Amino acid sequence: MSDSTSLSPVLAVAGVAYAYGARRALDAVSFEVQKGQCAFLLGPNGAGKTTLFSLITRLYDAPEGRIEIAGFDLRRRSSKALARLGVVFQQPTLDLDLTVMQNLRYHAALHGLGGREAGVRIEAELSRQAMYERRFEPVRQLNGGHRRRVEIARALLHRPELLLLDEPTVGLDVPSRLAIVDYVHQLCEEGRIAVLWATHLIDEIRDHDQLVMLHRGRIRASGSVAEVLAGAGAADVGAAFHLYTEAKT
Repeated sequence: MSDSTSLSPVLAVAGVAYAYGARRALDAVSFEVQKGQCAFLLGPNGAGKTTLFSLITRLYDAPEGRIEIAGFDLRRRSSKALARLGVVFQQPTLDLDLTVMQNLRYHAALHGLGGREAGVRIEAELSRQAMYERRFEPVRQLNGGHRRRVEIARALLHRPELLLLDEPTVGLDVPSRLAIVDYVHQLCEEGRIAVLWATHLIDEIRDHDQLVMLHRGRIRASGSVAEVLAGAGAADVGAAFHLYTEAKT
């Protein structure tokens, strides 16, 4: 693919493989995520989810296969590809001793956003999550759910085309978790972004979402929820997940 077009997938993973010594963590992984889609990456511990996210964020370089973000090859045009990526890691990454505004201003500056433009975007993103009135509070004073909202706002400041979420709701109370699930789905429904969301929490998935089931480094099933259920002959996502992640080569 060349530069992005409206018909191109926002994320294209094609034939990607990665090994730690003799252990093959990913093997011929291929899937796509389109604009407006919320795709859930499901897999048990050790399935390769973390390795895949490390390759998409280019913490590691994929020796086999190709990854494209918004039409830009991650290996050959990494700066343009990564500029279109927003990430919320599983481990918290906010500076607890800075205020919400200071954290977001710092991130905006890293993306070349300053002054008035940064302020406008910060206000918009925090307001969408009912966090703008808390912009001058130190992050340390926020609960886990509110910190996650700030991290999502931060990841969206530079208006990425792809948002990676690495188990962002783990450890949150139910209201906080549901608020984040609703908000991210709203972003997709508005057509603002494509999302790849790694989770163990099947109840976060909705009927119109996409699924990518990963087990032992290989894609076992991918497609819409309806397509994956039909392929598995399963009544629900939990049953399909069990089927596709049973011990097999």
